[in-house]
Amino acid sequence: MGVGEHFLIFHHHHHHHHQDQDDHGMKKDDDKMKIPKGCMAVTVGHEDEEQKRFIIPVMYINHPLFMELLKEAENEYGFHHQGPINIPCHLQDFSYVQGIIDEDHNHHNRHHHRICCFKD
Repeated sequence: MGVGEHFLIFHHHHHHHHQDQDDHGMKKDDDKMKIPKGCMAVTVGHEDEEQKRFIIPVMYINHPLFMELLKEAENEYGFHHQGPINIPCHLQDFSYVQGIIDEDHNHHNRHHHRICCFKD
C-alpha cells in the first residue's frame, strides 16, 4: 500500500447502544480519538437493522454520490442531530457506493454514477 492510500480504505465498527464501552472494551472517548486527521465517522444502516460505524476521508463529502447519501440523511433525520452522521442506507448499498468513490478517486474519473439507497 502506497503513501496516502490508507485514506481509500473505509474502516467500519459495529454501532453500539452501550454508553461506556465498545465491543473491544475501549471507552467511546478513546475510540473517537482514533479517527485519523482528514477523516470523519458516519453510521450506516436503517434504524430497524444492524448499523455500522465507518471512518471515511473527509474529501469524499464532495463526491456527488456521497452528497446524495447526505441528502437522504437530511430527509430522514433533518439537520438537528447529535453524534456522527447517520446514513439511512443498506450496508450493501453503502459498500457499493464506497467502491465507486474509491474507483473515481483512484482513476480521477470524472464520470459520476448515481445511486440512491431506497427504503423498503
